[in-house]
Amino acid sequence: MSKEYTRLLVEDQGEIYWVSIDRPGDRNSIDSILMQELKDLLTEVEGTQTRAVVFRGAGETFFIGGADGIEMMQCDPAGARAFSVRIQQLFNRMAASPLILVAAINGLCFGGGFEFALACDLRLAGETARIGLPEVKVGLIPGGGGTQRLPRLVGSGRAMQMILSGKLYSGKEAFDLGLIHNVVPPDALRDEAAKMLSPILRNPQYALSLAKRAVQAAQNDNLKEGFEAESEAFSRCFDHDYFVDLMIQQLKAGELKTTARLPDWVVQKGKKSE
Repeated sequence: MSKEYTRLLVEDQGEIYWVSIDRPGDRNSIDSILMQELKDLLTEVEGTQTRAVVFRGAGETFFIGGADGIEMMQCDPAGARAFSVRIQQLFNRMAASPLILVAAINGLCFGGGFEFALACDLRLAGETARIGLPEVKVGLIPGGGGTQRLPRLVGSGRAMQMILSGKLYSGKEAFDLGLIHNVVPPDALRDEAAKMLSPILRNPQYALSLAKRAVQAAQNDNLKEGFEAESEAFSRCFDHDYFVDLMIQQLKAGELKTTARLPDWVVQKGKKSE
């Protein structure tokens, strides 16, 4: 590939690209730099003969551990809305890609990580994976399209229960709920992804792209308005200190780690809470 990526590990296998989200010090979480690198990756790969991209998380613990909490905790309501729009735009870009995108969920996959998986065309998970949208537990709501895509996948009633409870589901539970297409032992994820793609990639590329576009059209009525409502509600969460205070507590306790330099106001707020 012509571009160097700082947050992605890329393996070109011809028809299939194997891509690892590589932020091991930050739970493989999604920050603004990773958002841009993922967009750049799609643009570059779409210009090749590659037909599918399989995503997994670097390491064994996390697929994607949500959006970057350190970046979000620095948002005011306007900044939170802008962050929500940026991550929605990334996932919309993924959904619109002519490539077949596969989420091979190899560990914890929650919040923005599960919203990332929802934007993929196919999802499979290891038996030890944990999957869900737990944002309410930290005083937020899903802001990357989860309130819109999940109801379209499992129905509004089940989605409401999942989002309000914030529960994480095992790979087997996620399969039973229809969140993923298959569940396998963790060490079989790569082979299963290749097996899943094999009969698909025998078909003409134009037919796959058109079929993907038509299926999405069936579920995207008023989706734009739904995304706008989600971003507005997400931004209102930042009228309150609950999320920021919780992040500071987790940083002080060592439960949350980051390689980022914290702004002075966060450091001072942490000292005042001692």
